[in-house]
Amino acid sequence: MTRTSARTRRGLGALVGASVTALVLGACSGEVAAPTMTASVAPSSSPSAAPSPSASPSASAVPTPAAEDLGPLVPSGDPVAVVGGLQAPWSIAQLADGSVFVSERDTARILEVSSGTATPIATVPDVAAAGEGGLMGIAALETPAGTYLYAQHTTGGDNRVVRMPLSGTAGARTVGAVEPVLTGLPRASNHNGGRIAFGPDGMLYITAGDASVPTDAQSLDSLGGKILRVAPDGSVPADNPFPGSPIWSVGHRNPQGIAWAADGTMWAAEFGQDTWDEINVITPGGNYGWPVVEGIGSDPAFANPVQQWDTDDASPSGIAVVGDTVFMAGLGGERLWTIGFDGAAREWYQGGQLGRVRDVVRGPGSSVYLLTNNTDGRGTPRDGDDVLYQVGLVPAG
Repeated sequence: MTRTSARTRRGLGALVGASVTALVLGACSGEVAAPTMTASVAPSSSPSAAPSPSASPSASAVPTPAAEDLGPLVPSGDPVAVVGGLQAPWSIAQLADGSVFVSERDTARILEVSSGTATPIATVPDVAAAGEGGLMGIAALETPAGTYLYAQHTTGGDNRVVRMPLSGTAGARTVGAVEPVLTGLPRASNHNGGRIAFGPDGMLYITAGDASVPTDAQSLDSLGGKILRVAPDGSVPADNPFPGSPIWSVGHRNPQGIAWAADGTMWAAEFGQDTWDEINVITPGGNYGWPVVEGIGSDPAFANPVQQWDTDDASPSGIAVVGDTVFMAGLGGERLWTIGFDGAAREWYQGGQLGRVRDVVRGPGSSVYLLTNNTDGRGTPRDGDDVLYQVGLVPAG
């Protein structure tokens, strides 16, 4: 979340906007061959003895929307605590049966939440927690061959995505051996991205920050400052916009939220630097401007955000799309935002009611889960922090 000086982007407009942007746009049209990537990608036939989860996945394990989840929605009433005492929690994952898992950035633990208790089921190996790095996003994948937990985390040399087979029943889960999915992503003390999610197409999407090297966001030779897309086994899908590359979109600073509407539209939230945070509609091969532009700009080469916020009001992290509303967690802004598909935004639970909000996901019925993040070294912890909350939703009136 750290915002570096605005001087970083001075003088880059002419160089990146003209030459590097031409490279990206040319690649979109097939005029430029995809470069060799620095990350290592697991082969399509996984070397693991575990069953490959690449076929017929239940992609997102998001609960089925209730009939009333149509049109614009807003929170109803105060958040209700599900479980507290979490240590720098970062991400929420779910199974189709409603099982809930939470990652902790600094302890490297994944916890199963059941009956008001959070029980550790795994400590992800080789996690090097420092600054904003550590154990970050988690996601679940259910297939006929088995169920897997995926995790994105920082090591001593890179950011990477791994997966673990998940066994057992609700309240008594166990995980198996860790298998790499995508390694070699840029890492730094700041701007690691960290969100992973399965899209409606069954592919795994990964947010990668610019790792404090802004120009990498416009370079196809780096996976930094990108949203990535791979198959569940880590192989590169044939229909990615840059042949042979996991890159899905470019020009991102530190994206930490991705989610899809019912019609398949992909949304992403992004930390700005000194001026604007953003919510964007993501298209394959799209260029979102960083570091040439921050927020809404005038260059048609770059996709403009649907909405932007002063950096003190948002610092967005996780997002969820329910009905016709994007729900966006705010860290520095210490609030929840709701955004209509037209960009109209409202804020909820501001004024320190929850403190820093790290993640929001679709919950059971007409609800969302919220995850606070007051124990990560930047917040002000209260008794019981950090907390997983549930919030009911009602039609916007």
